[in-house]
Amino acid sequence: MVGDQDTMTAVLNRLRRAQGQLNGVIAMIEDGRDCKDVITQLAAVSRALDRAGFKIVASGLRECLTGSSAEGAPMTEAELEKLFLALA
Repeated sequence: MVGDQDTMTAVLNRLRRAQGQLNGVIAMIEDGRDCKDVITQLAAVSRALDRAGFKIVASGLRECLTGSSAEGAPMTEAELEKLFLALA
């Protein structure tokens, strides 16, 4: 995946944080914690993943449209729309 180093570092940090939150949700379920607490944390994991995905799409938009990514071929607008909507 191509992108500026600062953006990719931020995305990786966000994904690692989401991974930790998800591990916490699993532990909460195993411990029999209250449903409201579990759902609240699960929603936080979901938001973190969404934000990471949108950050990747936003930072890679130019590369995807121009074909300057490692794959080389530019994406069509329809392909980019499909990719973006997969995150919605």
